[in-house]
Amino acid sequence: MTMTDPIADLLTRIRNGLLARHPQVRIPGSKLKRAVAEILQREGDILGHRWTDDDKQGTLEMDLRPVGEKGPVPRMLKRVSKPGRRVYVAHDEIGKVANGLGIYILSTSKGVVTDREARALGVGGEVLCEIL
Repeated sequence: MTMTDPIADLLTRIRNGLLARHPQVRIPGSKLKRAVAEILQREGDILGHRWTDDDKQGTLEMDLRPVGEKGPVPRMLKRVSKPGRRVYVAHDEIGKVANGLGIYILSTSKGVVTDREARALGVGGEVLCEIL
């Protein structure tokens, strides 16, 4: 089976893992998925992540935050830019998610960053997803 949208698959696996109350999820890896996982960990949406090399593409293992534990549990993981419709924004057009409570994850010329970091760097890019 050919996967056309790996970021949507990543978000769906995290969403399903949270709903099923799994302690962790395993995802076929890529550099982009690893960068998104690092941002999710830094923002406190997941507890941690590990990269496991294998003979193929590698595996990304993410430790999910239990629903009863203190701290934010992502309520909404939404794909913004899709393979059929890419969404690009300039640095001065980047909006705020829920008045600053959530984040956008963008792919920019400076790497994969949050909306706050993109504004601070003064760069725009492709809006990958929205986390609230």
